[in-house]
Amino acid sequence: MNNLLDININNKLVIFQNKKIRRIWHKEEWYYSIIDIISVLTNSVNSRDYWYKMKIRMDSEEKTELSTICLQLKLPAEDGKLRETDCANTEGVFRIIQSIPSPNAEPFKKWLARVGKERIDEIENPELAQNRMKELYESKGYPKEWIDKRLRGIAIRQDLTDEWKKRGIQQQKEFAILTAEISKATFGMTPTEYKKHKNLSNQSKINLRDHMDDLELIFTMLGERMTTEISEEEKPDSFSKNKEVAKRGGKVAGTARKEAENELRRSVIKKKNYLDNNSQELDD
Repeated sequence: MNNLLDININNKLVIFQNKKIRRIWHKEEWYYSIIDIISVLTNSVNSRDYWYKMKIRMDSEEKTELSTICLQLKLPAEDGKLRETDCANTEGVFRIIQSIPSPNAEPFKKWLARVGKERIDEIENPELAQNRMKELYESKGYPKEWIDKRLRGIAIRQDLTDEWKKRGIQQQKEFAILTAEISKATFGMTPTEYKKHKNLSNQSKINLRDHMDDLELIFTMLGERMTTEISEEEKPDSFSKNKEVAKRGGKVAGTARKEAENELRRSVIKKKNYLDNNSQELDD
């Protein structure tokens, strides 16, 4: 097996022998889509139907065991929407593989073990994850200077989300609202509006920041870093207070952006997106 593994930039997908396997990090370990694994092992035209028939053929003891190793977790479907999908961790997948006669089983087991080890290594040494992301961006044609800013922006964003969690922010909707407040104060647009400005509004899987140029990334980082600094200092204890802090952090970046535009005599906010200029595409 040579170079059979590829991982997308947000870790939600792996590739085994040119076939996609969806996965999700849940309770400190990877859970994999069972129907995607069945597709790899059986070359079935309809892996969903294959899995359904497998479950019907199981005896009561096997079904009981299956209920303990399978979880229904939300994974992105072909239409881009999150849908409940049967998933299992590495141990559960090995158990399911035993029920599927396939010449692909052994190499798949070795591959799966390596994927799990890589994730554990990255948790212990986050620099490994950054190196992997850098390689992915390089493979898409991004220049080193841009990649350095993008990776720094990811680290700053992670610091901010960690700070929000400390202040009681847990729901994805709340994260989105606070992010929108920073963006609006920084650029005068929410991320949704910004995507529309760059003609990305109908491309939900595209990461807006992968389409920003250097200055757009810098002011994004400034708004988020200032929000983190203010939050750490004031320790807001409610969603409304966090929202005000987000506005203030974004306002600092927005003021700096306007001053930069006065000096440059042009807008920092670009109509064209980064990938238009580089003829590359990078999925979120």
